[in-house]
Parts: sequence; C-alpha cells; structure tokens
Amino acid sequence: MKLVSIIVPCYNEEDVLPMFYEEIQKVMQQMRDEHSELMFELVFIDDGSKDKTLEILRSMALQDGRVRYISFSRNFGKEAGMYAGLENSRGDYVVVMDADLQHPPAFLPKMYNYVKDGEFDCATTRRVSREGESKVRSAFARLFYKIMNKISQTEIVDGAQDFRFMTRQMVNAILDMHEYNRFSKGIFSWVGFRTKYIEYENVERPAGTSSWSFWGLFKYSLEGIFAFSTAPLAISAILGALILMIAIVFLIVLIVKAIVVPEPDLRFLAALCIFSLLSGLNLFCVGILGQYLSRTYLESKHRPIYLMRENEEIYRERMEEKGTETE
Repeated sequence: MKLVSIIVPCYNEEDVLPMFYEEIQKVMQQMRDEHSELMFELVFIDDGSKDKTLEILRSMALQDGRVRYISFSRNFGKEAGMYAGLENSRGDYVVVMDADLQHPPAFLPKMYNYVKDGEFDCATTRRVSREGESKVRSAFARLFYKIMNKISQTEIVDGAQDFRFMTRQMVNAILDMHEYNRFSKGIFSWVGFRTKYIEYENVERPAGTSSWSFWGLFKYSLEGIFAFSTAPLAISAILGALILMIAIVFLIVLIVKAIVVPEPDLRFLAALCIFSLLSGLNLFCVGILGQYLSRTYLESKHRPIYLMRENEEIYRERMEEKGTETE
C-alpha cells in the first residue's frame, strides 16, 4: 500500500473548506478505484485563523479518520504552514495544495501518473494565464520572475505554483533545509529532482477572498530575492563605485570652475546636490546590507518555524476527558 498525504494550509477558509472537502473526497475515491494500492490522509494546517476554520477542521477530524490537522498558536504565514505539513506528513507521496480550489483537485490523478513510475520526482502546475488578476499585479509578477532568473542561479519557472505532488525523497530533501526565512518556490527549485510542469488556465476562488494583498506579495518577492541571490550586494557595490567616479569628476569640474569663474551660489548648489546624491546612495546600500543582516540575525536565533496549539489527537483527548467528567 502507498500512502498519499495531502497538505492543505488554511487561513480564514471557512467559506471554501466544505466545498474543498467535498471535491477532494470525490478525487480520492476516483484514485482509489483506479489504483487500489493507494491510501490517503488529509493534513490541514490552521494558520491562526480568526473565523470558524478550526471548528470545521475539528468536526471533519471527528467524522473522518483520514483527516488530521495542526492549529498554530498564531498566524505564522503560509510558508510555515507548508513546512509544518511536510514535517508531519506520513505518506510515501506528499501533495501540497490550497483550500480555495484554485489548485484543482481533479489534477491529482494526472500528477500521480507522472510520479508513480519514477520518471519524475515531482509533478506541479504552471499557470499560463492570469485571468482574474489585475494587470498591475500580473505585470509585477512577470517582472519578478524575469529579475529573479537573471540574478539568481536557482531557476524559478514563471507561473509555477506550490501545488505539487512529490515523492518522499524530495520531501525529505526540502525538510533538510531548516532556514527560518523560507521561500518555497526557490526551495523547490534549489533541491532539484525531476519535475513535470502541467500547464493550465487560472482558476478563480469559488468563495471567500484571498489573504494575499499586493503589499504581501511584494514583501514575499523581496524575501525570494534576498534568500536566493546576493546580486543586490553586488549592485550596491557597483552603484557605489559609479557614483564615486561621478563625484570625483564633479569635484574636479567644480575646482576648475571655481578657479576660472568664481560663482559661489552655483558651487553651493552643486555641492548640495552631490551631498544629497551620496547620502541617498549610502542609505540605499546600508538598507541592502541591513536586509541581509536582519535575515542572518533571525536565523542565528534558531527560533521554531511554527508553534502548535492543538491537533486532532489533543482535541480528541480533551473531548474524552470532558465526557468522563460529565459521566
């Protein structure tokens, strides 16, 4: 028998969870009918939700023995949720997917077929369109992939998603990377392994709203750049050298002009411009260094990536204790 662990990070997903559960049940049954060797477990990660997500997960876990869940003590972010799911998965194969149905469960049989024979270690989806997204957001996304692939040795495929069907070997390789500041798109690429990309059109959420804002995605893109490229450090050094050369040229011109045609007002204005330019460049370069230093500082603390408040076993024990006390 082969166990497939399906990891589903959740944050305020009360509107879509029942629909997701209904769809994934159909797909699991279909795969069981086609491949009798398969068994499934659903590992939901409640990332500190503020709605009724946890209550729904508790109910599902009591009714379905295949359902497991981990509830965080607070919101740690999707990256922590995926890591927690991978760390607690038991399957020979592991799937990571969202609960909002933008990662269609119907793709799982096709993904399994690519992985089961050993030809590929991972099957994942790649969006070929961004329908439903704003033009500005789509433009920035494409720009990020272009920049990232120019400045990083780790190639990140444009449109590749976190929706993945992986072998246990690949999952173990990912878990060996214990970094606190995680950028899974880069990690999936960095560990290598043979990956099959399945192209598909973007799917909109059937209910609820995305927790990813434009600012959140922008910060996430910066995390990827700083995690998988040292190019910004080189850029700051190049800019520093370039501005230094320009400043020297300006200084020579000012000295010559001051000797030939003294103009105090012009000299003061030029000096002020150069001083402002150099100050801005200095702050820019210090800011880049600060970003790398801050990440080194956080890594050196060795803080846990997430903290668990509750899982299905703790909840069952609590319910049993309450039942005993009532009797």
